[in-house]
Amino acid sequence: MSLSFIVPGSLDQLTGGYLFDKHLVDGLRAAGRAVTVHELPGSFPEADATAQRAAGKLIASLPEGAVAVIDGLALPAFAQCLTRAAAARLRLVAFVHHPLALETGLSAEASAQLAGLEARLLSRLRGVLCPSAGTAWAIEEYGVERDRIIVTPPGFAKPALPPRRTPPGGPLRLLAVGTVTPRKGHALLIEALSELADRAWHLRCIGSLTRDRGTAAALERAIDRHGLRDRVELAGEWPPERLGAAYAEADAFVLPSYYEGYGMAFAEALIHGLPIVATTGGAIAETVPAEAGLLVPPGDRGALVGALRMLLDGPELRARLAAAALRAGEKLPDWKTALARWSAALDRLTA
Repeated sequence: MSLSFIVPGSLDQLTGGYLFDKHLVDGLRAAGRAVTVHELPGSFPEADATAQRAAGKLIASLPEGAVAVIDGLALPAFAQCLTRAAAARLRLVAFVHHPLALETGLSAEASAQLAGLEARLLSRLRGVLCPSAGTAWAIEEYGVERDRIIVTPPGFAKPALPPRRTPPGGPLRLLAVGTVTPRKGHALLIEALSELADRAWHLRCIGSLTRDRGTAAALERAIDRHGLRDRVELAGEWPPERLGAAYAEADAFVLPSYYEGYGMAFAEALIHGLPIVATTGGAIAETVPAEAGLLVPPGDRGALVGALRMLLDGPELRARLAAAALRAGEKLPDWKTALARWSAALDRLTA
C-alpha cells in the first residue's frame, strides 16, 4: 500500500520530530513500501497563505482512498481544505509529536485558537499516532476517541563510542541538546547555573540558533550578563552522526524543557548512560525513569538550582543515576522494532 507523508518544509531538518519522520520514511522504503514525501512550502506552525494553498492543492490531488500521514506541525495549513467531505474521501492519519497549543510562550488567546483548530481537524481524521502516552492523553483531551489514538514511540541506535567520563577533579561536562526555543528552557538553565558559578562545570548546548533568533540572542545576552562566556558553549546545530560523540564525552545531560511530547534527546542520554537533570513537563517523566534523573517542576528555578547542586556535588549520586540510565536505555526499542509497531498502527487506523 502506497503512502503519502506530509511534512512542513524540508524533511531533512534536525529536530527530534523531523528525525523521527525521516527514520520512518527511510525504514518504510527499505521494507518495500512506496512512500511519497510531500514537503509543504510556507511558514509553520502559523500557516501562511503559501502553506494553505499548497495544502489545498495536495488534498485535491490525492486519489480516492489514498493513505496519507500529516505531521502535526503541518496541520494548521489544512484549516480550510480539510473538510469533512475531503477527509471522508481519503484515509488520513495525523502523526502528532506534541500538541501545538502547548508550545511555550503562546498567549492564552493563541493557545486557545490552536487548540480549537487541532481539535476540529484531528476529529476528522481516521486516527492519530503519538510518540508517548502523555501526548496521547493531550489528544484525548481534544475529544478524539481513545481507540483512534495509538502510541508509537521512536527507536534508537546503540552508541558506537564508549563513554569518556571526566577524571576526578576536572570540571563536570554538562550537555544540553535541543533547538534554542522558549520551550526548551535554556534561559532558565543559564539562570540556575549562574547561582552555581563556584562549582567546576562546563555546559555545551547543541541545537539550532537560527530557528528562533530572538530567543537565541536573549540567551547570548544572559550568558554575558552572568559572566559565563568561557563556561557555556553554544555549539549550534550538529548532524546526527556527530551527536554520539557529544553524548559520549559528557558527564551529565541537563535540559529543563517546559514541555516534551516525547523527548528523544533524553532517551539518547539514557542510552549513553548519562545522569539527567530535567523537568516533569509533558512526557519527560514517562521517558526518564525516576531512578535515572532528577526531575523538577517546569519553570521552577529554585528546584532546578537544587537539582543541579546535588548533581555537581554528588559523585556517588551521579554514578547511581548513570547506572540506572544505562539500564533504562537498554530497554528502549531499536528502529526496526519501532518501525514495525508504527507501520502496524498506521495500517490498523487506515484499514
